[in-house]
Amino acid sequence: MSSILKMGPSPHIRTSETVEKVMYDVIIALIPAFLVAVYVFGIRAVIVTAVAILSCIVTEFVCQKVMGQEISVFDGSAVLTGILFSFVIPVNMGLPYVIVGSVVAIALGKMVFGGLGHNVFNPALVGRAFVQASWPVAITTFTLDGKGGATVLDAMKRGLPLDGALIEGGNQYVQAFIGRMGGCIGETSALALLIGGAYLIYKKQIDWKVPAITIATVFVLTWAMGGDPVMHILSGGLFLGAFFMATDMVTSPHTEKGKIIFALLLGLLISLIRMKGGYPEGVAYSILIMNGVVPLINRYTKPKKFGEVKSNEK
Repeated sequence: MSSILKMGPSPHIRTSETVEKVMYDVIIALIPAFLVAVYVFGIRAVIVTAVAILSCIVTEFVCQKVMGQEISVFDGSAVLTGILFSFVIPVNMGLPYVIVGSVVAIALGKMVFGGLGHNVFNPALVGRAFVQASWPVAITTFTLDGKGGATVLDAMKRGLPLDGALIEGGNQYVQAFIGRMGGCIGETSALALLIGGAYLIYKKQIDWKVPAITIATVFVLTWAMGGDPVMHILSGGLFLGAFFMATDMVTSPHTEKGKIIFALLLGLLISLIRMKGGYPEGVAYSILIMNGVVPLINRYTKPKKFGEVKSNEK
């Protein structure tokens, strides 16, 4: 009996899951979206993604050297940040901006907080927000088949017909679902992102409730505000943000109740920015805002300790 009751130092529950496995599962899940991006935007999508990944790896290596940390640039986190950053920028954005954004994503979005697991905000979106604040024209100029124009969200925002937007002819909902339209590199194909998200749910790397509630909230609220709910959920960065950024283990709530609150508020913010704000897209900033609210959500949705009772208040 004494041997059964022996207890060593934590952790007491161990699994075969590692940081590398989690990161590379997410990278695998992003492959369908990357393939669609190459099909729609050509070799330029490969170049931009490669530059972003390399910049993130080099930046993390330098930061870890300077901070005296163990070098772990090949655990997949820097590669994933590079992919996600490249996915939320236009394919025609200048490579110097890509490099600067990637450096900011790692240095200010991740390493300044202490490295992997300590960051408050999604690093890729920190890089995107920096580039958008610094060079707004570069990050909001989109092309499709070599032609510039308004994205679907921009056209809807300005009340323009979708025939003149960056979307292929035919059934516009089908084209938007497949991803044959202008936009950021990895955001255009809802189908590819849905396949990747399903893979992550199958591998139990993300909770299905967060993307499902976020997307459903945007659908309902944009419909209630007089928008086209189907096109709103198929356009922009909603699927990419809901499946791959709002579910980030570090910057999202830990509790079940907290995840539901997080997803509902995220969908609300995205809908308000798109329908009532001055910017046609709202996913990136909404996720960053909600990242900042996560500690508060965790605090007030923390489960009670076993045996805890409320004190008698007179």
